[in-house]
Amino acid sequence: MSLSVCLLFDRRTDRALRGLWGRLESIGVSTLLTHTHEKHLPHLSYAVLRNWEIDRVVEAVASLPAGDPIPLRFDTVGHFHRGRAALIVAPRADLLARQQRVVDALTSTGADLHHYYLPGRWVPHTSLATHVKAAQLAAMTSLAHDVLPLDATAVGASIIDSGTGLRHDLAMIP
Repeated sequence: MSLSVCLLFDRRTDRALRGLWGRLESIGVSTLLTHTHEKHLPHLSYAVLRNWEIDRVVEAVASLPAGDPIPLRFDTVGHFHRGRAALIVAPRADLLARQQRVVDALTSTGADLHHYYLPGRWVPHTSLATHVKAAQLAAMTSLAHDVLPLDATAVGASIIDSGTGLRHDLAMIP
């Protein structure tokens, strides 16, 4: 399992993404609605850790400077390894700088960062499908394009354990 530092969206974006997940599930595409503990939230992960000490992680992230809500724009669908699909965010310079600060804080704790979240390798995204089959790609992409482009705002942040769904909501947005 993993631990993620996640940006959380405004209500309108959260509803749009949950609605899209529901439409994808209705055509047989697995999403975070039905994945593992079924407590998943629409989110954008700054970083995913493979091992960590939770108290050190929470302290390190909480010590970062607070930032304003983050405007985001989803413009396209991406397909990742092992059947994962996501909406891709246009990577603004301020978003990349914030992600770098989060990664630096996390790695200073000795936590093991998943290599896809290394700065310069990270693709800012929000999960759509956890395992989409090749035969489902066209239908999945068509449904996703029904909501694109999607202007969103990250209005909160949380540290989330993907194995349990336990959240450590942050009082600020790093």
